Amino acid sequence: MGRAQKGRDSWERPARRGGQRKRQVFIFTEGKVTEPSYLDILKDQGVPLADEVPVEMHIANRRADSGRKPLDLVEQAIRLKREEDRKAKRAKLEEKYLPQVWCLFDHDNYAYVRDALKQAEDAGIGVAFSHPCFEVWRLAHYKPVSGSFAGVCDGAAGRLPFQRGSQDAKTPKVVLPHQILGRYKTARKNAERMNGQHPAHVGKCDRDPYTDVHEFVRKALHIDSY
Repeated sequence: MGRAQKGRDSWERPARRGGQRKRQVFIFTEGKVTEPSYLDILKDQGVPLADEVPVEMHIANRRADSGRKPLDLVEQAIRLKREEDRKAKRAKLEEKYLPQVWCLFDHDNYAYVRDALKQAEDAGIGVAFSHPCFEVWRLAHYKPVSGSFAGVCDGAAGRLPFQRGSQDAKTPKVVLPHQILGRYKTARKNAERMNGQHPAHVGKCDRDPYTDVHEFVRKALHIDSY
């Protein structure tokens, strides 16, 4: 994943002759391992949408050891967005190149999740949200997901088809390429079907199971498949 550069950011400079400017997407992740490992695979293997502005993504808190609860992430994201918006204004970027700031976090029975979602929406911060946890999205790569996990992440993680003694089982929090590559369209279909089982009047904070990571993949990263 691209690291923030010292000095003037690369996107503030004119694109090289014959090159193409990229839209910068900054992502704050709740987890230190699972989400970053997933995003790294997307960066290396994702197939961009045709005729869309190319995206350069950065994990904004990759090295952070604290401040990873949903409300903390949103507060950090708001500060970064203000900074990036100022840079974009100075650079007079076209709308399609304007930087975006996103958060990836789960319900996981955290306090103030509802507040975090509301503050993010009000500030123009994107959120990729899963209930009870990101493992719901991982599971959707393998099979349809139905019923409720009663807010317990272990219920989703326990259904992942990792065999005991395998490398996958030894590092369950790490997303490995073979676990997801070639499965995105299946995962998206399963997620849409899963989300559709909830009545429209129920907010996503109360939908269990739920994930909209597939929307983040398409809307924020302009990735069509992997």
